[in-house]
Amino acid sequence: MNPLLEKELELAAQRKGVTKSQFIIDAVERALGRKNPYELMLQAKAEMAEDPRSGELARAFAAEHDKPYDTERSRADLIARLKAKHGLRAD
Repeated sequence: MNPLLEKELELAAQRKGVTKSQFIIDAVERALGRKNPYELMLQAKAEMAEDPRSGELARAFAAEHDKPYDTERSRADLIARLKAKHGLRAD
Protein backbone atom coordinates (compact mmCIF):
# COMPACT_ATOMS: atom_id res chain seq x y z
CA MET A 1 0.00 0.00 0.00
CA ASN A 2 1.20 3.50 -0.76
CA PRO A 3 2.64 4.97 2.48
CA LEU A 4 0.61 8.17 2.14
CA LEU A 5 -2.59 6.18 1.63
CA GLU A 6 -1.76 4.03 4.66
CA LYS A 7 -1.19 7.11 6.82
CA GLU A 8 -4.49 8.59 5.65
CA LEU A 9 -6.16 5.26 6.50
CA GLU A 10 -4.58 5.29 9.95
CA LEU A 11 -5.77 8.84 10.65
CA ALA A 12 -9.29 8.13 9.39
CA ALA A 13 -9.51 5.03 11.58
CA GLN A 14 -8.33 7.02 14.60
CA ARG A 15 -10.99 9.69 13.96
CA LYS A 16 -13.67 6.99 13.93
CA GLY A 17 -12.16 5.27 16.97
CA VAL A 18 -11.65 1.92 15.24
CA THR A 19 -8.69 -0.15 14.14
CA LYS A 20 -7.35 0.04 10.60
CA SER A 21 -8.63 -3.48 10.00
CA GLN A 22 -12.15 -2.62 11.17
CA PHE A 23 -12.11 0.53 9.03
CA ILE A 24 -11.16 -1.54 5.97
CA ILE A 25 -13.78 -4.20 6.73
CA ASP A 26 -16.44 -1.48 7.04
CA ALA A 27 -15.39 0.07 3.70
CA VAL A 28 -15.43 -3.30 1.93
CA GLU A 29 -18.87 -4.16 3.35
CA ARG A 30 -20.23 -0.82 2.12
CA ALA A 31 -18.60 -1.30 -1.31
CA LEU A 32 -20.16 -4.77 -1.61
CA GLY A 33 -23.58 -3.47 -0.61
CA ARG A 34 -23.63 -5.37 2.66
CA LYS A 35 -23.75 -2.22 4.72
CA ASN A 36 -26.20 0.17 3.13
CA PRO A 37 -26.47 3.39 5.21
CA TYR A 38 -30.14 3.79 4.29
CA GLU A 39 -30.96 0.27 5.46
CA LEU A 40 -29.02 0.86 8.69
CA MET A 41 -31.04 4.03 9.31
CA LEU A 42 -34.31 2.15 8.75
CA GLN A 43 -33.15 -0.58 11.12
CA ALA A 44 -32.23 1.97 13.79
CA LYS A 45 -35.61 3.69 13.44
CA ALA A 46 -37.42 0.36 13.75
CA GLU A 47 -35.44 -0.53 16.88
CA MET A 48 -36.18 2.88 18.37
CA ALA A 49 -39.91 2.48 17.68
CA GLU A 50 -39.86 -0.78 19.64
CA ASP A 51 -38.19 0.87 22.65
CA PRO A 52 -40.81 1.72 25.30
CA ARG A 53 -38.90 4.91 26.19
CA SER A 54 -38.83 6.22 22.60
CA GLY A 55 -41.85 8.48 23.09
CA GLU A 56 -40.35 9.99 26.22
CA LEU A 57 -37.03 10.59 24.47
CA ALA A 58 -38.71 12.14 21.44
CA ARG A 59 -40.64 14.58 23.67
CA ALA A 60 -37.48 15.47 25.59
CA PHE A 61 -35.51 16.28 22.45
CA ALA A 62 -38.42 17.94 20.62
CA ALA A 63 -38.31 20.81 23.12
CA GLU A 64 -34.82 21.70 21.92
CA HIS A 65 -36.13 22.68 18.50
CA ASP A 66 -38.74 25.16 19.72
CA LYS A 67 -36.32 28.08 19.66
CA PRO A 68 -34.14 28.74 16.63
CA TYR A 69 -30.43 28.96 17.34
CA ASP A 70 -29.22 32.57 17.21
CA THR A 71 -25.91 32.09 15.44
CA GLU A 72 -25.16 35.80 15.06
CA ARG A 73 -25.57 36.49 18.79
CA SER A 74 -23.52 33.40 19.67
CA ARG A 75 -20.80 34.44 17.23
CA ALA A 76 -20.63 37.95 18.71
CA ASP A 77 -20.53 36.52 22.25
CA LEU A 78 -17.71 34.13 21.32
CA ILE A 79 -15.67 36.92 19.71
CA ALA A 80 -16.14 39.14 22.77
CA ARG A 81 -15.01 36.33 25.10
CA LEU A 82 -11.93 35.59 22.99
CA LYS A 83 -10.97 39.25 22.85
CA ALA A 84 -11.37 39.56 26.63
CA LYS A 85 -9.34 36.39 27.19
CA HIS A 86 -6.49 37.59 25.00
CA GLY A 87 -6.52 41.19 26.22
CA LEU A 88 -7.82 42.72 23.02
CA ARG A 89 -10.24 45.61 22.84
CA ALA A 90 -13.88 44.68 22.38
CA ASP A 91 -14.55 47.12 19.49
